[in-house]
Amino acid sequence: MANRIPAQLRGWILPLVIATVILAPFPVIDVPRAWLLYLFLFFIYLALANMWNLLAGYCGLISLAQPAFIGLAGYILAIMAWVGLPLYLGVICGGITAAIFALVISRPLFRLRGVYFIVASLIVPEALRIVFFLWRPVGGVLYGKGAGYVIKGSASVPPMETYWMALVIGMGTAFLMYFILRSRLGLGLAAIRDNDNTAASSGINVYRLKVYSFTLSALITGIAGAGFYISQGFIEPISAFNIQWTMILMLATVIGGIGIMEGPILGAIIVVFLHFLLARYAGISLLIQGVILIFIMLVAPQGIMGSIRRIRVYQTYRGLLKLATRK
Repeated sequence: MANRIPAQLRGWILPLVIATVILAPFPVIDVPRAWLLYLFLFFIYLALANMWNLLAGYCGLISLAQPAFIGLAGYILAIMAWVGLPLYLGVICGGITAAIFALVISRPLFRLRGVYFIVASLIVPEALRIVFFLWRPVGGVLYGKGAGYVIKGSASVPPMETYWMALVIGMGTAFLMYFILRSRLGLGLAAIRDNDNTAASSGINVYRLKVYSFTLSALITGIAGAGFYISQGFIEPISAFNIQWTMILMLATVIGGIGIMEGPILGAIIVVFLHFLLARYAGISLLIQGVILIFIMLVAPQGIMGSIRRIRVYQTYRGLLKLATRK
């Protein structure tokens, strides 16, 4: 295990750097604004998928609490903007608040295992949705259903700034995943994923690594969520704590390949395409996404990249077998 993970990632840092350098100047080279919107969503979805892949793919934690971190960070952003603080400070504070909240709820959540953990994590965003539906954290005019607010000052943020912010968040998570999986933390998470009892008997502090991963995932997920709401310009509880967020990050991870470095990248591209393709079917889009998710899990449990890897391994095996049996 100690040698396998670095070997899989050895060639990843240069493509990530090249992709970042190519994508960074897009707002200043007269690229169509539609492209900037597509890429903005891609970067946000990539960050969300990478963090869920860290939990589910490398740590074995099927957490459905991610919308709680997105919505909580978005409301912290709205509150800080209301009192006149800078928006980007609100993004960072939103992520930190989400991480603190994750740290607080991790102790009771991690007492549960399997399906009980999944169900408990699903309750968290629903509880926050009710809280923010009833509580008005700031004054002013309400928008939408419940305590919905315009993000003050977001209308004056130019699209190129939100694009670069999303680029830093999205590509930053790709670099972060690269270094995590090459570290001792990544090796410990891989051992936990394979068998947490064996990992514990080998001296790995399973609980501590799970808490680290859960808190880090909440931090980055919150930052990505708050960044999204700067672009959207308003937030309200029904959409902020919606299971739609869970569907997005699960689709991106499962379609691309769970537990695979490049899986969320391919998955996020496909999810952005589905986002605009299914926009005309808003009433049943969640149902369609659920059907797609179930289909992918049945047909290709390891996702597209996992299937490609299996084909490559099979072809390599066949080639070696022919070479060995050649007369």
